[in-house]
Amino acid sequence: MIARDVMTRDVVSVTSDTPVRTIASLLVKNRISAVPVVDRSGVPIGTVSEGEPVGWSEVQVSDLVASERAISFGPFRLVPTQRLLLEDDNPVRLGSRALDILTALVERPGELVGKDELMARVWRGTFVEEGNLKFQVGALRRALGDGRGGRRYIATSAGQGYRFVAPVSVAQAPAAAPLPAAPTRQNHNLPQQLTRLIGRADAVSRIVARLQRHRLLSIVGPGGIGKTSVALAVAEASVNTYEHGVWFVDLAPLADARLVPSAVAQVLGFEIRSDDPVPGLVGAIRDRRLLLVLDNCEHVIEAAATLAVAILRGATDVHILATSREPLRVEGEHVQRLPPLSSGPPSTPLDAAEALAFPGVELFVERAAECLGEFELTDENAPIVAEICLKLDGIPLAIELAAARVGTFGVRGLATHLDDRFRLLTSGRRSGPPRHRTLRAAFDWSYNVLSEPERAALRR
Repeated sequence: MIARDVMTRDVVSVTSDTPVRTIASLLVKNRISAVPVVDRSGVPIGTVSEGEPVGWSEVQVSDLVASERAISFGPFRLVPTQRLLLEDDNPVRLGSRALDILTALVERPGELVGKDELMARVWRGTFVEEGNLKFQVGALRRALGDGRGGRRYIATSAGQGYRFVAPVSVAQAPAAAPLPAAPTRQNHNLPQQLTRLIGRADAVSRIVARLQRHRLLSIVGPGGIGKTSVALAVAEASVNTYEHGVWFVDLAPLADARLVPSAVAQVLGFEIRSDDPVPGLVGAIRDRRLLLVLDNCEHVIEAAATLAVAILRGATDVHILATSREPLRVEGEHVQRLPPLSSGPPSTPLDAAEALAFPGVELFVERAAECLGEFELTDENAPIVAEICLKLDGIPLAIELAAARVGTFGVRGLATHLDDRFRLLTSGRRSGPPRHRTLRAAFDWSYNVLSEPERAALRR
């Protein structure tokens, strides 16, 4: 017998000898709640569904439901057969290796799962160094927020392996949840964020709410404070709010301020040939409801401000979210300043649990773990890490650059070298913008946008 997908008519490769578990998995994988069964000549002979199995009398296809188990712990729900991890019903981005490790651990909660067993299961038939396992466990811990806010999921048995220590419950997951409707058009150009935003959840929520009330909102703060990251998080949260989408325009590469309107038009898919493209751009978006994210306005501040005013006046359903090291200072602008990340009170020793409650320390620990494969905040090094974050004024970029040097200097050595921070903090991501690769580059970017009188005042 051959089962065919009702919607696509594609063959699902089923015979009378096919195990029920395989049939069940095919139904779930393809989100088919019922399929007609035909013989090899194509003659319909019945239907296979959860309630009315045909042709497999030894086992009911309703066993599919039993195979679709959801394993819950804390705010998370793992559906192994779908290779899906949810946090409060939102998908969690997790690599396949880390997901395999999580599955192996939660299947045997409280039991020690040896490192050799884990490596054999996750890297089948492949020899790997133990460091690969440590790296993936570190990534898994970061995704789960292990150690933050009292969460505790994975315990290490030194030299032996790992055990899952949180309470686990197993429940029935829906066998055929409806798939979300496929988008009919692209409604944003937001770059995929590869790292978790730390310590800015309140700011993101506040800005999303303010954008509903105000058409121009500027996120303002010094270099490295995280303006772009927050703006992208706000934009991502707003995609479904704007009928014609959310569009991100990076102004940093522009050396000529006159190119600002053309850069926006290009992102929106318009070709406007004119010595003054602003009227044409405003006319093209006059009847659209969309959000424009104008990122890095500071070095083209006059042109960005002029364009923002023209859009506010001529396109009444367009909202603008700007990021800049200074406000645009135009009519209708509302400003949201980003504060530094808190790292704990000065001169107050903190243990590891207390220090991790502060986002500056949390960011340092997460970035250090990414660079080293695994990094543990202990009661011994927690006060030093908190001191490092305080000395760096809670600036996320500086904290990330410092965390990248832990492998070279160690935590204590890093703290002693911070007085020479411009020489020290030079290991930014190669994939990041040039102004974020070193602390000096971030400082130079700010310096270069100053007027000559402002530069003279700074040099005094």
